[in-house]
Parts: sequence; C-alpha cells; structure tokens
Amino acid sequence: MRTPLKTRAFVLCFVPFALLLTCSFWMIQRFVQSTVREGLRTSLRQNQAAIANIRAKNNVEKSRFLRVAGENAALKAGIQLLRTHPNVESARTTVEDQLRELGEHMGFDFMLVSAPDHTPLAGVVRSGNGEKSQLVPLDLSRLDPHGAAFAFLNGRGFQMASIPVDEDEENIALLAVGEYFSLDGSNMPMALLQHGKVVESSVSGLPSVDLERALRGCGSKSECDVQLQGQNWIALPIEAYSGGYVLLSLENVDVATAPIQSRLRQLFLSLAAISLLVALLCSLGSSASIAKPIAVIVANLRAAASTGKLTELEGQTSSIQEIQDLARIYNRAAVSVRAAGENLQSAYLEFVGSLAHALDARDQYTAGHSLRVSQLSCATAEAMHLKSEDVERIRIGALLHDIGKIGVSDSVLQKPGRLTDEEFDQVKQHPVIGRRILEGVQGFAPYLPAVELHHENWNGSGYPKGQRGEETPIDARIIHVSDAYDAMTTDRSYRRGMTHEKAISILVENSGIQFDPRVVATFIELPVEVLTREAEGMERTKLHEQAAMAVAV
Repeated sequence: MRTPLKTRAFVLCFVPFALLLTCSFWMIQRFVQSTVREGLRTSLRQNQAAIANIRAKNNVEKSRFLRVAGENAALKAGIQLLRTHPNVESARTTVEDQLRELGEHMGFDFMLVSAPDHTPLAGVVRSGNGEKSQLVPLDLSRLDPHGAAFAFLNGRGFQMASIPVDEDEENIALLAVGEYFSLDGSNMPMALLQHGKVVESSVSGLPSVDLERALRGCGSKSECDVQLQGQNWIALPIEAYSGGYVLLSLENVDVATAPIQSRLRQLFLSLAAISLLVALLCSLGSSASIAKPIAVIVANLRAAASTGKLTELEGQTSSIQEIQDLARIYNRAAVSVRAAGENLQSAYLEFVGSLAHALDARDQYTAGHSLRVSQLSCATAEAMHLKSEDVERIRIGALLHDIGKIGVSDSVLQKPGRLTDEEFDQVKQHPVIGRRILEGVQGFAPYLPAVELHHENWNGSGYPKGQRGEETPIDARIIHVSDAYDAMTTDRSYRRGMTHEKAISILVENSGIQFDPRVVATFIELPVEVLTREAEGMERTKLHEQAAMAVAV
C-alpha cells in the first residue's frame, strides 16, 4: 500500500527539519545559559571571599594602629586638657596637632576625637591630593555625632573605625580613624547601600534610582537576580557594616555571556544550514515524483489561459495515485468546459440576436440609435485613454443600453407628441427593466451598470437611483453623454434633429449638472467626422452581426 502524497511530504520534509532545529537549539541554549550562570556565581563567590580576606587583614592592621594611637600618652594628655578647657582654642589646637602627627605617621585620612557620648571634640581630615595633601583641622559642625561605619565630607567618603581611649580604667574619649573609600578603582561593578539607598556605585551609566528600584526585591538574599536597563545582572553581598551599610558586587550576565551567545548563534546557524540541506535533499527526493506531472498540467492550464481552449492530457502522467486521480479529473473538467463554452457561446449569440430583432421589430430608430451610441462611446473612451478591455465593455454596454425599452408599451414609446408624466414614468423604468432582462443571463454582468445607470445625472437628479458624481460607473457616464448627443441630433416623428453645434452647446451648458465634466470635455474634442451619423443608414442586419460578435468576444 502506497503512502499518500500529503503524508510523505510532511514526514520527509517538515518533521525532521522542525525536530532537529527545535531540539538542538533548545538543549544547547539551556545548557550554555545554565553553565554560564553557574560560572558567574562561582566567580562572584571567589571574588567575595578574596575581598573579605583582604578587608579582614586591613581590619587587623587598622585595629593594631588604633590600639597604638589610643595608648599615645601625648594624645591622652591633650584630650584631658581639652576636656578640662573645652572652650579654649589652644587646647583644641593641641589635640589637632597630635592627631595630625599620628595620622601622617600611620597613613590615616581622617581622625576624630569624641567624648564618651559621641560629641565631637577635635579632628583632622586630609585635604588635597598626592604629595601636596595634608591633614587640616576638621569642621566639627558637619559631623554626625553618633558615628557610623562611613563618613562623607566634601563629596568624599571615608571608611571609619573607632577605639575607646582609656585613662586609669576610665573612658575619657573615643578615637575614630578613617581612610578614603571609593569604588572607582574596583575591577568589578560594586555598590554601597545604606538602608536600601545607593550611597556610591561603580556601575557606569546607571542612575542610582534605577539601581535602588532593581535591588528593592532582593531583601536579605545572599544572591539575587535583577533586571537593570533591560539586562540580566547578579547581585551578591560582600560585607555588611554598622549603620545599615551593605557593600554589593554586581555582574552583568548578558555582557558576560555575549561571546558565548555569539558562538551559540554561529553554532545554531551551522545546524540550521545542515538541517536545511537535509530538508532540501528530502524535498528533492519527494518532489521529483510529482514535479513533472504537475508541470504538464500547469502547462496545459497556461495554454488554456492564452488560447481560451482547455485541452485534455494524453498518456500516463505519473505513477502516483493522487496525480493519476488529478489527471482524470482534469480531463473530465476539460471536456465539460469545452462543451459548456460551446453551449454558452451559442446561447449568447441567440440571445443577442433575439434582442436585436425585438428592438428592430418595434422601432427602427432604436437599432440605429444603439449602434451610433456604441460608436460614440468607444471613441470617447479611447480619447480618455481607458484600457482596451474597458473600451470593449463600454462598446457592448452601449449596444444593450436601451434593451429595457422592450418592456415599454408601443403607445408610449412611439407616441408622436409630448409624453405625460405617467407615460414618462413608464419610460424611466426601461433601465431597471433592461437590468432585469440581462442579469439572469451568464456573461452579461459587466454590462449591467451601463444598462441600468446610463440616465444618472452628475448632480444626482437622474434615475433610477439618483446617484451623484462618480458614484455612477464611468461606463454609464460616457454612454449618458453619447446617448444625449445622438438623441438631440436625430430626427424624431415630432421634431427635427438639432445641429451638431447646437447639441454640443447643450452638452457644455449641462456639464457638471447633468453630465460628467471630464467626459463632456473629451467628447466635444472628438473629430467632427466621428460625431457625424455615419451609421444612420446602416442596415439592421449589421447591428445583429456586431452585437453577436461583441458578446462572443
């Protein structure tokens, strides 16, 4: 049993391609992302441990310096003097000089002596940079009297440490020392926060408010994934300090994984190329069995489009059951279409011939009038540079435009005098009657607007629908002008036809009111020989022949 064509194409082409691409990319993507994230976390933990060790050594060294400074006899004597005479400037100057000397010797950037209740007594802070930097007296009014792990003066931060100064087992003061603190020189993005507020950050190009908002959901987590400016980051606490300070290290996951992601994309493109090649080979194998017979059928259809004749296929087209069924159905359709075309053409010819005979039998004027209107309408359409298929449609529509007068009584249609309102209402029904006659016949649909709407006026005062302007198709607007011109220049039983000049003047006068201004402007520029009534003496048999040929085309 042979596998159906649809199943074979799906299995051989779509399933391997889709499964290969989807599974390979998903597995590699997940594996790489997981590996990179774990590597980043490991690197951050190692950096955290290294920084913690360095800070522990610094703290040990600093605490040793603090103990040495706190035991300095001269400093203690100065502090006692300052406590005894707190308002004496020389006493404060003495303590500041001692602090300056200790600070320069030990390399501190900030030194402060406070009372046991943390009230600042005297202090010095480093001013300037490089070799010209020196410790200068500190403005005590700008200090936080309660102390903290960090102090910020003049836009610079200091990491603080303190030790009590005792004399005879009595605490006489607190000595606080500090070193400049800055994250600018760190080799990784870091941030110092106090109670969730960013105090200092080395994350370039990121506003502090955005960093605070991103870290708000981390809480007390040891590790936290955050989103910063549409990118994925990992935040890891390094150290916590008194006063609510926390030092964080951050790592941009997207930047760190970009090289790997680039390699991943290259790998995926390679896999995609391989998969496409496999799919192409599978498609060639399956399509080879159907391409040739399908091409034969397509070639026959193209030939039918150009010649109008749908020919049958000859011989065995394919070994595939579905293609054989398609060929058999195509041949049946070709036979049916050919027979239907022949019947339809015959019916068209008979129908148009019957209509023409009916018009001729009632009024010779009607036959000649329709042919002249058709000629004038074609000349106008060509002068307006309409497409050839539009001109042909207008020609046939003009031949049939008055076919509805078959439904108007002879007493009204051939009345020699002026029509009454009731009689004119009957005549106004001929566009609707004409549409009813033609709309039930296959193939006449393109001509229905010309038949029904050729008495619509530009200003909406026409009939049967009262359409205005370009609501009426161009076919009907052109026929309306040609119809009016021929009616004015044709002799009637109750009047003589107007001159060409008089008819043209009436058309111009009613341009934009009754007629399309663009159509009138084109019509009046037609050569005089085109507007003359060359077909007036043409025999009725010629009308039958041209009408039949028009529909057959």
